[in-house]
Amino acid sequence: MTLIIASDSIDGVKFVRVHAFGDERGRFMETFRKEWFPERSWATVQVNRSDSAAGVLRGLHYHFHQVDYWFVVRGTIRVGLADLRRRSPTENASQVVEIGDDNLMGVFIPPGVAHGFYALTDATLTYLVDNYYDGADELGVAWDDPTLAVPWDVNDPLLSARDQANPRLEEIKEERRPVYGA
Repeated sequence: MTLIIASDSIDGVKFVRVHAFGDERGRFMETFRKEWFPERSWATVQVNRSDSAAGVLRGLHYHFHQVDYWFVVRGTIRVGLADLRRRSPTENASQVVEIGDDNLMGVFIPPGVAHGFYALTDATLTYLVDNYYDGADELGVAWDDPTLAVPWDVNDPLLSARDQANPRLEEIKEERRPVYGA
């Protein structure tokens, strides 16, 4: 049975505990249903896949106009989340959760919540999005921002040049931060 759990740290984030059915042949699981997220008029328009080696950190990224739904199909990652939405009841709150092989869980990430992950093992992540890729809506904030203080428990991760250049929260102009409920 699938269980939807609202984050107790960041408003609007949901975790989906997935149940796998398995036998000697392998396993089957349902990983996504749009009815699990009735607050969003969900139309999956794009599905992406990210393969990462152990030690890679991707993020933190955020959007004004896109919901992400993540599910790890191989390996284990530590998901980092931070609420960048102005006037949110959980503004600047952060949270981490490990998902993957030993914790079959999907993560629903609303617009304005910065997200990233650290690959604890070699990992493959799929993510469904409700808008096509738009570079103008692909924003970032430093993974180690002191104001957000995402509790990664990670030292010296492997970062892309783009993620190394992500600004600190204090450097982001107010209009470049989404407004809660907008």
